[in-house]
Amino acid sequence: MQTNRSNAGALIGGAVLIAVGLLALAGQFFRNVNWGALWPLTIIGLGMLFFVAMFSGGKQAAGFAIPGSIVGGIGLVLLIANLTHHWEAMSYFWTLIILYIGTGIYLAGWYGGDANQKASGWRVMKVGLILFIIFGAFFETMFSSFRNLIFPIVLILVGAYLVVVRSGLVLGKKADTTDVTPPTNQ
Repeated sequence: MQTNRSNAGALIGGAVLIAVGLLALAGQFFRNVNWGALWPLTIIGLGMLFFVAMFSGGKQAAGFAIPGSIVGGIGLVLLIANLTHHWEAMSYFWTLIILYIGTGIYLAGWYGGDANQKASGWRVMKVGLILFIIFGAFFETMFSSFRNLIFPIVLILVGAYLVVVRSGLVLGKKADTTDVTPPTNQ
């Protein structure tokens, strides 16, 4: 087992050196390319190296999907922000890291054949997505001309969802009103 870990470390280390060398060489040959706009591709590439290690290490290396998803996802967000110049989105960017952790857990469970891990990853992904929607709606509408209408509507819809669906209430049915008294300590 120790040999597999050292092989995976050598694979990642060698791949990182090759990637950096290729980027340096490309920088020499393509001097007219605006590399400032494409720098997040290196972060995405580093994230993909974890997936290379996962696939080369077999099912016992399925855990490499978690850092691969996090690093690759961060690179993707940075690429989009860099190309669109919408850096304000970094105010709620942290919620996507939760989503990427869940994605990594899900992929590790999928590749490793662990259904419980897949289910856990799916739950973490849902939490990250919900937080992204809530914080994204808050920060995007806070600086928008529609903030007077959209943000309160989003709050009302999320609140209604929590009250009706998550609390167990169903439209048209009455809630159970049985009297439950707490036990007394005497």
